[in-house]
Amino acid sequence: ETGSEDIDILPNGLAFISSGLKYPGIKSLAPDKPGEIFLMDLNEDDPRAVELRISRGFDLASFNPHGISTYVD
Repeated sequence: ETGSEDIDILPNGLAFISSGLKYPGIKSLAPDKPGEIFLMDLNEDDPRAVELRISRGFDLASFNPHGISTYVD
């Protein structure tokens, strides 16, 4: 409903997608819904985005992701 804000694809084909960015003055289709991070395995025949659970203790209500990046060690 809120669309994807950014995506980062790892060399192994896993894609992390941030969603739910809200800007002041821009209409939101889900104004009370917090942001989310999705994982998609692009190696699958029919890839689907799966919402990742965010750990307890994280302020999910104010989560408003803008961009995403990964670090491979």
